[in-house]
Amino acid sequence: MEIEKLKKSIEELPEGEAKSLLFHILFRLNLVKETDYSETNFINDVESIYETVFKLSKERSEAKEEETFQKVHILFGLSGAGSLKYALKKMGLSKREKVISFWDIFSIGLIEQLHESDGQEARFQWMKNVMDDDQFQDYQQGFYNTVNQINSVPDNVPITLWVADNTHEQTGLRYVLYLLRNKTNEIKVINATKAYAEHFNRPDIQYTILQTGEMSPEQLQVIYEKDQSKSLSEYERKELEEEWMALADSKETLRIWRNEEIKSVREVFYDQYMINMAKKLQIDRERVQEPEPFMKSARLIGEVIGHLDQYMGDAFFEYRLRKLIEKGVFEMEGNLKAMRYYSVRLKR
Repeated sequence: MEIEKLKKSIEELPEGEAKSLLFHILFRLNLVKETDYSETNFINDVESIYETVFKLSKERSEAKEEETFQKVHILFGLSGAGSLKYALKKMGLSKREKVISFWDIFSIGLIEQLHESDGQEARFQWMKNVMDDDQFQDYQQGFYNTVNQINSVPDNVPITLWVADNTHEQTGLRYVLYLLRNKTNEIKVINATKAYAEHFNRPDIQYTILQTGEMSPEQLQVIYEKDQSKSLSEYERKELEEEWMALADSKETLRIWRNEEIKSVREVFYDQYMINMAKKLQIDRERVQEPEPFMKSARLIGEVIGHLDQYMGDAFFEYRLRKLIEKGVFEMEGNLKAMRYYSVRLKR
């Protein structure tokens, strides 16, 4: 019976997870009482939490059945994680080394007290603004699953974190190290940006990768096999944990990478850049006498991302474009339900 499965799943929940799920339910109940958050939304969200309980229980059972792994790799993107899994398989290590990854972009959104339940809930509420409902359900469950996997790594298993020089992965690095603050695992950090430059740049070809996911499985294999990184010292870990606590005090929803540091900025930081890019594109369209006055929103956002030396993701820039439409900076035609359905131009 499902009720028996539910009881068993609840009994198996670690105390931290149980408290987190209870918080999310009570938080939503409070929203029903004090905001325009509807009972229908409440029921839908509680059903999602209900499914999460079973999903976490299933994943925990599967983890127990897995062959004991000897090393864990943590990455901050599905592309990089997939490439590393393929590389490990080619090296015959996929049964002994586990890959954990976040499906998230830590350069955007609230991260205030993200190591606490209320901080996670605040981030989830913000991320709802930049995702559709189906994406959000997968994102939320994926977040819980990843944190659960990280917390479940045995203390005797060494951990390698792969990070490039971008705000997303560098913020994620500090967050994960804080989650692991009470664990005694040996922890190494491979800087993908520096490793790529060391192994693949030539005097006549210099390229700087923005994210770990840009590298092929073959390139990751070379870096893995030639890696000579040392484990982080207790001092280095403490320093990065403290940097996380400083980040977790910020209420800003956008972070950029400047001079090898994470800098918190207001979320309007790139608005003028987007406006200037739209002006340039409109001038180009007029020069070639483009008959359609509106440009696809995806074209504008693609140009913005393509000229940035930062990793933000297209969802954030679409979110800001919608805000600028609301303010009357841009005009639009079409349907705002998804980026591919509408076009924009600067208001004349």
